[in-house]
Amino acid sequence: MSINTLILRNLKKNLKNYYLYVFALIFSVALYFAFVTLQYDPAMTEAKGSIKGAAAIRTASILLVAIVSIFLLYANSIFIKRRSKEIGLFQLIGMTKNEIFKLLSLENLLLYFGSLVIGIFIGFSASKLILMILFKMTGVKGVAALHFSVEALLQTLIVFTVIYVLIMLMNFTFIKRQTILSLFRVVSVSEGKVKKLSLWEMLMGVFGIIMIICGYYVSSLLFGGDFTSMNELFLAMTFILASVIIGTYLFYKGSVSFIANMIRKKKDGYLNVNEVLSLSSIMFRMKSNGLLLTIITTVSALAIGLLSLSYISFYSAEKSAEDSLPAHFTMTNNEDAAKFTKALESAGIDFMEKRIEVVQAEANMESILDVNLEEMNIKSSSMILPVVSEKSIPGIELDSEETLLTGYNDMLQKFMTLKDTGVIELKGKTLNIEQNYLGLNEEFVLPFYFTGGGMPVAIVDDTVYSRLKADLNPEVQLEHSVFIGINLTDKNNVEKVNELFKEMEFSGRADSQLEMSTTQKANMGLIMFIVGFLGLTFLVTSGCILYFKQMDQSEDEKPNYTILRKLGFTQGDLLRGIQAKQAFNFGIPLVIGLMHSYFAVKSGWFFFGTELWMPMILVMVLYTILYSIFGILSVIYSKKVIKDAL
Repeated sequence: MSINTLILRNLKKNLKNYYLYVFALIFSVALYFAFVTLQYDPAMTEAKGSIKGAAAIRTASILLVAIVSIFLLYANSIFIKRRSKEIGLFQLIGMTKNEIFKLLSLENLLLYFGSLVIGIFIGFSASKLILMILFKMTGVKGVAALHFSVEALLQTLIVFTVIYVLIMLMNFTFIKRQTILSLFRVVSVSEGKVKKLSLWEMLMGVFGIIMIICGYYVSSLLFGGDFTSMNELFLAMTFILASVIIGTYLFYKGSVSFIANMIRKKKDGYLNVNEVLSLSSIMFRMKSNGLLLTIITTVSALAIGLLSLSYISFYSAEKSAEDSLPAHFTMTNNEDAAKFTKALESAGIDFMEKRIEVVQAEANMESILDVNLEEMNIKSSSMILPVVSEKSIPGIELDSEETLLTGYNDMLQKFMTLKDTGVIELKGKTLNIEQNYLGLNEEFVLPFYFTGGGMPVAIVDDTVYSRLKADLNPEVQLEHSVFIGINLTDKNNVEKVNELFKEMEFSGRADSQLEMSTTQKANMGLIMFIVGFLGLTFLVTSGCILYFKQMDQSEDEKPNYTILRKLGFTQGDLLRGIQAKQAFNFGIPLVIGLMHSYFAVKSGWFFFGTELWMPMILVMVLYTILYSIFGILSVIYSKKVIKDAL
């Protein structure tokens, strides 16, 4: 048999057994080429000024290279170990190590660069679609066209050629270091099955679970007022990160085996065929992959968490804009408002106008703050609050000694919680007016310009407001003292009027609710685009790695399947055990990753938006569905191995 024939046969065999690796390689190349093409696409020029698209895409492409490089190198290490017996046989028939390395290099050359060419073609074909998705998510109005970039082609070839050289160096080192005897034993040595669970492993497993629970508990307290200084917050975050990651590693190294061992002891060792194929296999094999599973779980949690947070911000953009600007268009200058309303009247657009006069007053809130000011290093309990009259807010009636707060920012509420009752002291230049605090309403009645980005608004009786207005402290007053809100009667006209608003020039402060929402969606849409595609790449690569590991385990356990088939167990009996095994192998990292991301998002989601559950659940469900595909593929492959076992 000639070398060329041997190469072609091995190539055919590899394509049959490792088709998912080829798919992942093609997918990675296609996505990277499409990303790099975006950097050199002329259409991105329109996006640079508003969302700095080119710089963000360039950063994403670097992270993409890191993910793909780690995946390809790790996958190659699995394959080269799997083919150790084949390499040993080549040496037994007289081939030298250099000849074997040359054979593998030529084989990989055809497989790798064949996938590279296909991936570049697919990436070029999909680049327009990806650009359209980017424009859609960011709201950028640009023309997406199919654009081929020679610079992107050269960059892709250089990057993946470097990765190929690293793979060849890995193969060369492996072949040179192994003896013929070790080549026939490398798979069994690498898996290292353990026959008995030691006391140390049991304690390690229990400690791993305790560490994860402690990390979750501290994360739930992170922004609840328990940690008030920056040093305390930093130490708490460091503890959470360390305890969760170390706990996850110990969980895989000891907890899984410990729990499985408890189940086995409860059954007094009498396991049915399903439990033998699932429970026993997981008990002894998962610990050998503890570091790999920890990395996959941690990065999965990071991807899910970042995507959830960015989607929370994107999903909450309209609500956040409504809270920050409680009218379609807000102004602080009477002349600007008159000019704008005149333009609306000329265009025949109906609208409603509301005006609220605002004064700024120093407020002593010590008795209603539910925090320890000394621990937060805050020397004074006095804050500058905007104050409005009850007559400016429909449906509010107050006595002269009552004050109602409204529109407190969620983030500030976490750090500076307010009590339900107490006393507020409002101060003018000379006046000190004590008021009974009635509580906090959620409604936002003033733009962020007057509230400093999140402070509540104090609503007082009209007589109290008049007294404060007559005794203004000039040091705390803003340049403008009136809020003019213009709401359109027909919301369908908002986009049309917003274009008119952008064309006009105003001398005072003027803001558009739609414009603020659009800007936030553009910024978070870009982050979602990048995190989404990077997360998808990691999902595919990590799913493939787990699939390869399960594929190898199925081949190792093929003799066991043969024995069980000869004892009379049907293919269906064995398949049910395999399905349970794969549910654990893929389900445990998925569930732990989802739990990590849930507690991470839950601890600080209020920094990013106003809605938690819907965005987070959608991201988690989508990730679970895509991740489950690899588990299903593993079951299908195991079914094929079981069928061939007899």
